[in-house]
Amino acid sequence: MNLTDINTVKKILSRHGFSFSKALGQNFIINPDVCPEMARLSGIEPGCGVIEIGPGIGVLTVELAKIAEKVVAIELDTRLIPVLAQTLSDYRNVEVINADVLKTDLVDIINTHFAGKKVYICANLPYYITSPIIMYLLESRLPVESITVMVQKEAAERLCAPVGSRESGAITVAVNYYAKAKRLFGVDKNSFTPAPKVDSEVMRLDIRKEPEIQLDDEKFFFSVVKAAFSQRRKTAINGISSGMGIAKDKITKALEECNLSPTVRAEALSMEQLASLANCLYKLKQEK
Repeated sequence: MNLTDINTVKKILSRHGFSFSKALGQNFIINPDVCPEMARLSGIEPGCGVIEIGPGIGVLTVELAKIAEKVVAIELDTRLIPVLAQTLSDYRNVEVINADVLKTDLVDIINTHFAGKKVYICANLPYYITSPIIMYLLESRLPVESITVMVQKEAAERLCAPVGSRESGAITVAVNYYAKAKRLFGVDKNSFTPAPKVDSEVMRLDIRKEPEIQLDDEKFFFSVVKAAFSQRRKTAINGISSGMGIAKDKITKALEECNLSPTVRAEALSMEQLASLANCLYKLKQEK
């Protein structure tokens, strides 16, 4: 069964009365080269377990199942469950779960299905929910090796940007804190049906065993980062002051202690500088 042949896809979907949902951002891959390359570059290996998010009709699932010992695919759209039962009928090492990944206990899935195995995550993410899913996966601190995702090209550029560059933002900092991000390859918009309006890109997040920066308080650090980047055209002082209610003189003092200019913008700060600033502010906060 060729799941990248447009006529085959249309027949399968028609048989099950399926129509694409714009609300769910559904675009199925019809370029036969994309999923084999995505599976190859994800780093998965024989004997491992894979969690796939949003299998669609199973194009990537098939490629993952050819390599991994077991694949658990989490699909939100109930209408696709009978479709997947047909398209994946030859693969006994695949289990499909009808659930919302943001409401799913992934640690339980790992413990239940992949005990003792290396685990990887692969996903073709809908554009509208890319950031929430990536942050959910990272913040859950899952015992996984890497997360390989296909996202909108613009999102990949932002997520993989060097911290301290103009393209970086609060989510860039968060991704870099939890993982090492790498852009793998681009995917033309005509590789999908229906074709989206923009191109995509596949990226991989290799999970860090330990963060590269030392923080006095992780939650406080992310609050500082979010506030600092909330007003990109303004200085870090203005963003942090308005976002966290910290007096500007305290922020100025913290910047001075970190040898940073009072006019510096958040996008110009490295991970180490952001960590130092947050740690200084945290100490000053404790001195109240």
